[in-house]
Amino acid sequence: MTRRGLLIILSSPSGAGKSTLARRLMAQDPALRFSVSATTRAPRPGERDGVEYFFKAKAEFEAMVANGEMLEHAEVFGNRYGSPKGPVEAAMAAGRDTLFDIDWQGGQQIRNSALGKDVVSVFVLPPSIGELERRLRGRDQDSEAVIAARMAKSQAEISHWAEYDYVLVNDDIDRAEADLKTILAAERMRRDRQPGLSDFVRGLNREFESR
Repeated sequence: MTRRGLLIILSSPSGAGKSTLARRLMAQDPALRFSVSATTRAPRPGERDGVEYFFKAKAEFEAMVANGEMLEHAEVFGNRYGSPKGPVEAAMAAGRDTLFDIDWQGGQQIRNSALGKDVVSVFVLPPSIGELERRLRGRDQDSEAVIAARMAKSQAEISHWAEYDYVLVNDDIDRAEADLKTILAAERMRRDRQPGLSDFVRGLNREFESR
């Protein structure tokens, strides 16, 4: 009973924990693939092309958008981000699930696309705004100006929480991870995601008739 692959969207304001949850889920679920985004921003120390991101020149990125090669795309803090469509469609056809670590704009585009019926969306909230700022500063990656910009944007991002299928409050990363695994397990078992189930039940009925 091979099923069509799911698209699992994780969104949150910066610092709420979606990337940590994504890494944990990927490390423990071999049936899951991560959607590597393309971006026009410069690589950070230690980042590798094709692993953390596909690093693209602005012209190349815009050509991919114009040619319909992006499943979603957005501009964030002056840089372009997007999800290449080809690898996602190939994974779905093979029955593999794809995990997206993207913002609400990207999630909205995917939900409104032709693949929307295959989406499971999860929004991650911080336990408080004070804790959100503490986590951003604790990453020690961004300047004061970038942190201020991320904090200013977080309220607008959080306002989209009700558009998602599930909402997690990440006050404890282990509990949030366990809840995320429960969501994924349940969605994989939904009746409408098992295309061979009707044939299987018809086979059971034939067994009854032959007794």
